[in-house]
Amino acid sequence: MFGAGLLTTGLATGVARAAAKPELGTPPSVVTQPPRQWGKDAAPDVFPDPDVLALDDSFNRLIVRYAPITRLGTGFLWTEGPAWSGEGLYLLFSDVQGDTQYRYVWPSGQIEPFRKPSYYSNGNGFDFQGRQLSCQHYFRRVVRWELDGAMTVIADQFEGKSLNAPNDIAAHPDGSIWFTDPGAGASLSEGHPDVAGGPQNPGGLYDPRLGDTGTGLGTAVRRELPPNVYRWDPSGKLEIAVPADKIKGCNGICFSPDYKRVYIIGGGIHVGEVADGKVVNFRDFTDCMVDGIYCHPDGMRADRAGNIWSSSNTVLGYSGVTVWNGSGKCIGRIRLPEGCANVCFGGPKRDHLFMCASQSLFMLKVNIQGASPG
Repeated sequence: MFGAGLLTTGLATGVARAAAKPELGTPPSVVTQPPRQWGKDAAPDVFPDPDVLALDDSFNRLIVRYAPITRLGTGFLWTEGPAWSGEGLYLLFSDVQGDTQYRYVWPSGQIEPFRKPSYYSNGNGFDFQGRQLSCQHYFRRVVRWELDGAMTVIADQFEGKSLNAPNDIAAHPDGSIWFTDPGAGASLSEGHPDVAGGPQNPGGLYDPRLGDTGTGLGTAVRRELPPNVYRWDPSGKLEIAVPADKIKGCNGICFSPDYKRVYIIGGGIHVGEVADGKVVNFRDFTDCMVDGIYCHPDGMRADRAGNIWSSSNTVLGYSGVTVWNGSGKCIGRIRLPEGCANVCFGGPKRDHLFMCASQSLFMLKVNIQGASPG
């Protein structure tokens, strides 16, 4: 009996030991409680980064397993318009409501004011000659900064009517400049409100003379055009690139790596072929729904493999970046603690993803290069 009891006890102990599991920790992320901390005083990150999510195995080839999401700076009001200067080795971006352009200088890692006031600039870019392009909400125009420091107004009117407020911009190797013009800059906080009686100021509640820089805009600007996607030709001709009946709104814009297709955000993401300066076969690319959540897109960039990296400005847990392959399938996500407005690729090898996320600027080293220019 004694021997049998000892055997039984031994078996029970063995079963208990077999059932025991090691205590596993959960790395802090955007969705944990408490949530992940950011900045120089935050705890070290684990690899792979818990907020970089592969939804398809193909995404694993685009990321670096030992690269963490890094917050480069915070304290802005609404970051937008990231663009990489390959020659200058800096990232240009806008704080739209802060009325300032900043640049993150690669060699020093410092963020410094670049243009102030920026006239509420939103989208920025660089053309194939390295010249800066900017969408200025206050003046409702697109400008180009020449290499000698002079400024050229690319477009401020279409068929004699004032533009709404150009939002995002992309240069084409044929010398043309494409931009969207949805009209957000007609608001009080992001630009210059309409004159009394205008569509954005029907009751005359806002006084556009307040804060006027002496340009006379307070008596001259009112919204006169529907949202459009425009193509500016080097000859100076401005044309509508996408038929108005094909798109209900417009926001972000980028080209495919071969510049034969253009992607435009308007609710979801749409795509069409570029033919003789026009967009044909314009169609839906993705509705940006992930797990039943609308990942509100704003700005985007293509990588050299043809994947589209789009900002997501939605609920916490899905705010950040969504990545779509050429077929419109979501293959990966990057979670951020804030809604993300726009992205671009930069760094000397153009293998870092910069993310403008409302109040902060984030960066992630990736295993793919962005399509040129940055």
